Amino acid sequence: MPSTVPDDKSSERAAYSISDLAREFDVTPRAIRFYEAEGLLSPAREGQRRIYSLRDRTRLKLTLRGKRLGLSLSEIREIVDMYDPGRDERPQLEKFLAVLETHKRQLLQQREDIEAQLSEIVLFEKRCTKRLADQKQAAKRRKPA
Repeated sequence: MPSTVPDDKSSERAAYSISDLAREFDVTPRAIRFYEAEGLLSPAREGQRRIYSLRDRTRLKLTLRGKRLGLSLSEIREIVDMYDPGRDERPQLEKFLAVLETHKRQLLQQREDIEAQLSEIVLFEKRCTKRLADQKQAAKRRKPA
């Protein structure tokens, strides 16, 4: 998630509208307002109009990256709040690594649990199929010829 280096010319602008960011990141304005309500973004206001800064754009980018990785909003907020251009990013990277390790362990456990469940399903499918076949055989034997 860290790595806040601008990746294209559009990121060099100083101000963005909600429509600009929604279009750029392929999210709805409603999602952006939600992230604002959750304290992840803090745009300036001109009347009713929201004006997002390069900092807000970066925070949105990191938020969306964190969501793709399966992080909770509180985990994303904690990591993103550590971002400060020009500061030592080591604490942010260390925190990010710790969060990634936790999620990796959870996903590996979930995969193990899913594999165990699938094995049980296969076993019960085989048992049910065999019992049905046995019952069909028994029914054929009972019918008079």
